[in-house]
Amino acid sequence: MYFAKNLCANTQGFLKRNTYADAPRPKNESNENNNSLEIHKHLSPRFANRGLFFYAEDMFGFLNVNKPAGPTSHDIVAGIRQQLRRGIKVGHAGTLDPFAEGVLVVGVGPAVRLLEYVQRRPKRYLAEITLGATSSTDDAVGQIQPSQDVRSPSIQEVRKCLPSFVGRIRQIPPAHSAVHVQGKRAYQLARAGEAFELTAREVVVHTLQLVSYEYPHLQVDVSCGSGMYIRSLARDIGHTLGVGGYCTKLIRTEVGPFSIDRSVPPERLNLSRDLLKPLTALPDMEHITADETQIQRLAHGNPIAMRQEVRCEETAIVNAAGDLLAIATVDREQKYLRPMKVFCSAD
Repeated sequence: MYFAKNLCANTQGFLKRNTYADAPRPKNESNENNNSLEIHKHLSPRFANRGLFFYAEDMFGFLNVNKPAGPTSHDIVAGIRQQLRRGIKVGHAGTLDPFAEGVLVVGVGPAVRLLEYVQRRPKRYLAEITLGATSSTDDAVGQIQPSQDVRSPSIQEVRKCLPSFVGRIRQIPPAHSAVHVQGKRAYQLARAGEAFELTAREVVVHTLQLVSYEYPHLQVDVSCGSGMYIRSLARDIGHTLGVGGYCTKLIRTEVGPFSIDRSVPPERLNLSRDLLKPLTALPDMEHITADETQIQRLAHGNPIAMRQEVRCEETAIVNAAGDLLAIATVDREQKYLRPMKVFCSAD
């Protein structure tokens, strides 16, 4: 695995910082003996006193990881999973290609059930495009084919070209992508040399700004929705300019509220310090505070009365300390909040 082998110098601390990575795991571990991994700092003490607790009594939140070029997103997740006790779920909110860098949002524990909300958020990238050639993978990893007898586009031509890629556009994914074709991943068919055709699909580009241009290097800042392939965008910009193009470097700078300036490299991760509250992923969702009786009902998956007006169709329910208890849908007819994702439980 790349993560364990090729980041060896930096990741030894990452993999060994927590004694759970190598220590035997007795069946009945006492919280008092687990000094190397704190009980989640967002766990309300009131819950422990009342017999209510967050799932797994351990880690519940998000990590804003600054993924380096080289390892896969799965490698990063696997490295984090090694630091946790068995049974604690870990997942990410959108794959970054191995050559890409930047923000990789990782959900830990019950927060994996909130990753769908992160995936819906706009993403922002800084992309470097090399013009005057094409690539079999639309990035620098594939076979590069220089374009013949092409002239370098002027900066005016580049500026005129970019707005045509803003808004709802049709885009064909790269041949080397994880899109399913005939029951297989497209990259599997491409590597096997099999012929197949990918259909265009609609994606959304919110903004596309020119950062710098000196032929053949074009750098752009892209804000887009989920499902967007920046490699395809690089290819299509090059095609529109009549010279071909492929993505040479890609940095994801934002995923919703998670930004690269607050991200942490894998080798410097400290789960107790760097775990962000679950509500970080829900900045626009209304919060409703539940009382003691309502908390008990939520813990058993029962709806609670809607005591105030709620503007959205979903709302976050929290306790007095601001800890996330549940995500609920709004039943306006019955004036109930019906929990669809519950993060507290009763002994």
